[in-house]
Amino acid sequence: MVRPKFAGPASSPRSLEISLALLIAVGAVMIFWSQQRYPALLKKMHAGTAIKVAGPISFDTLLKVTPAMPAPTRVLRTSVNWLYTNRFGMYFALPFGAAMMTLLVGVGTPKRFSSAAGNVLCGAVAGAPLGVCTNCATPVGQSLLVGGASTRLTVAAMISSPSFNPVVVAMAFVLFPLPLAAMRVVVPVLLLIALPWLVAENKLVVKSIGVPVAAQELGPRLIAFCGTYLRNLLRLTLLTLPWMLLAAVTGAMAAELIPAYGTHVPVSVLGVIGVAILGTLLPVPMALDVGIAYVLYHAGVPLPYVAALLCTLGPVSLYSLTALGKQLGWKTSAQLAGAVALLGCAAGFVMMRLPVS
Repeated sequence: MVRPKFAGPASSPRSLEISLALLIAVGAVMIFWSQQRYPALLKKMHAGTAIKVAGPISFDTLLKVTPAMPAPTRVLRTSVNWLYTNRFGMYFALPFGAAMMTLLVGVGTPKRFSSAAGNVLCGAVAGAPLGVCTNCATPVGQSLLVGGASTRLTVAAMISSPSFNPVVVAMAFVLFPLPLAAMRVVVPVLLLIALPWLVAENKLVVKSIGVPVAAQELGPRLIAFCGTYLRNLLRLTLLTLPWMLLAAVTGAMAAELIPAYGTHVPVSVLGVIGVAILGTLLPVPMALDVGIAYVLYHAGVPLPYVAALLCTLGPVSLYSLTALGKQLGWKTSAQLAGAVALLGCAAGFVMMRLPVS
């Protein structure tokens, strides 16, 4: 049995700060799950085959986009719609991430397992019910990394959240033939198995802003905690915002300028590779990977292309890859992207051989 390895016990003078950080984190999770995420996911699942997408990379539409508009206008409006669709995830991710940064410093060196498999499995289990896409999981992952959490655990949670959410997995099995839906689960499982070879473990170094313990009176301690939490929130926002804006514009350019809805495109090896690379980079909101793939499937797009998109749109995106590259190194980010694209290609090639209707 794998046992977690602790570097040191929690400091008792920080019990108030730890409790407050936990309260904020749990409160953010409960409000997000009960008021927005799971009601929205269940609504999409109950829509079944009537599911619709409002834009190429968004469920919601704040600004109308038509093919007659100039390309720069379409890109700008699609970028705004993507940011609008992700607003609830970010409303949750930033406060929750700041709470985790504050909490990790309060408890000392974060817990981790002595084996790579233990860290990956723990991250996968923790991420599955989180209910955020890879884009909104990125600020949470950044906060954990800044706080000194296990690299493999953090990346596994970021992959697991969009890939293994039970409602989204159920949607895939409702909407697609069994081989295609099974592929949607097998690919991220293989990605997690390969994670120890793709992502190196980090050192146990805490770099977040800590809560001073010198002030023993309740009032000063509360003020110090609020100041620390707000600094962590600002730090996380500044760490997140530039990459999020870059992902919005780049994703909108790819979605608007690259043809995606051709129903008579002949299947080719190069075509599958191109679709897999596109799916790896596109930053789509939660469950939109299943939604877009189903729209294409229903429109008659060849199954190898549908499979490649279905298996690559969820686990990572240009946004998460660039953010991870900034913190873990561009080699790690490139390895993750390459692994997702390769698995997406494999899914497409398998569907070229299977007689699925």
